[in-house]
Amino acid sequence: MYGSRPARLFTALAFSAASALLPLSASHAAEPEKPKVALVMKSLANEFFRTMENGAKDYQAAHPNDFSLIANGIKDETDTSAQIRIVEQMIVEQVNALVIAPADSKALVPVLKKATDAGIKVVNIDNRLDPDVVRSKGLNIPFVGPDNRKGAQLVGDYLAKTSLKAGDQVGIIEGVSTTTNAQQRTAGFKAAMDQAGMKIVGVQSGNWEIDKGNAVAAAMLNEYPELKALLAGNDSMALGAVSAVRAAGKQGQVKVVGYDNINAIKPMLKDGRVLATADQYAAKQAVFGIEAALKLVKGEPVDAKDGVIETPVELVTQP
Repeated sequence: MYGSRPARLFTALAFSAASALLPLSASHAAEPEKPKVALVMKSLANEFFRTMENGAKDYQAAHPNDFSLIANGIKDETDTSAQIRIVEQMIVEQVNALVIAPADSKALVPVLKKATDAGIKVVNIDNRLDPDVVRSKGLNIPFVGPDNRKGAQLVGDYLAKTSLKAGDQVGIIEGVSTTTNAQQRTAGFKAAMDQAGMKIVGVQSGNWEIDKGNAVAAAMLNEYPELKALLAGNDSMALGAVSAVRAAGKQGQVKVVGYDNINAIKPMLKDGRVLATADQYAAKQAVFGIEAALKLVKGEPVDAKDGVIETPVELVTQP
């Protein structure tokens, strides 16, 4: 009997210790995992989207217990198929929410339907998905972003008021033509120029990129020697336009405006190489979208009007 007592005592103590641990283990297992949010952007070669990514990462670092973040983007602005593959990978990763700046306003809709069918909450930022295509798929995806037409018209109005006279020739360098934000910015530029009586000699796509914007600007300057202004749909293309103006020896004669207020454009605003741009707060764009996505994950309503949560956009001129 004496030989069996230590064994019985050890067993009792071990059972007691294990029992004491059970509530903690069970409690830990019952804790819900924090939501996984995927941020899918366009070209990370564009400073605007690098700023957006940094803003999202800073926000997650400030709210580490609220969600985890996966951020990704494509190599260039027009690589729609690569962005579709990223979304498909996020479906495999079983993220809870997807915040996307689509490279194409129509082509991304089918894969986003796959995501929603998989139970993923989708929020659209930066470039609005085509509302008709979204409705045709039976989707309800809120758009969180600025009024791009309004922002571009602010820039165009300022250009007309300060630097042009009725009848002056101007050219518009558009972003990727299949994107809603490119179309809306062009519409805003056109509205401002039409109201001021300017002559729009051409609208050509610069694909949101510096080099392509430079090539389009150079061609317009060559074809229209009397050109007085180039209105670029984003600041990357405006950078290309500034180089083209300099190469043509027309600094001060041809005004350049942009859109986005990226850091690279700020010295040019200061010295007059760029007249104006629009700030749509790149660092906050994804944050606005993430906040909406987290509400949807929790089953809470988002404050959308006609499917849109409008965010700020402001005119920026010489400091």
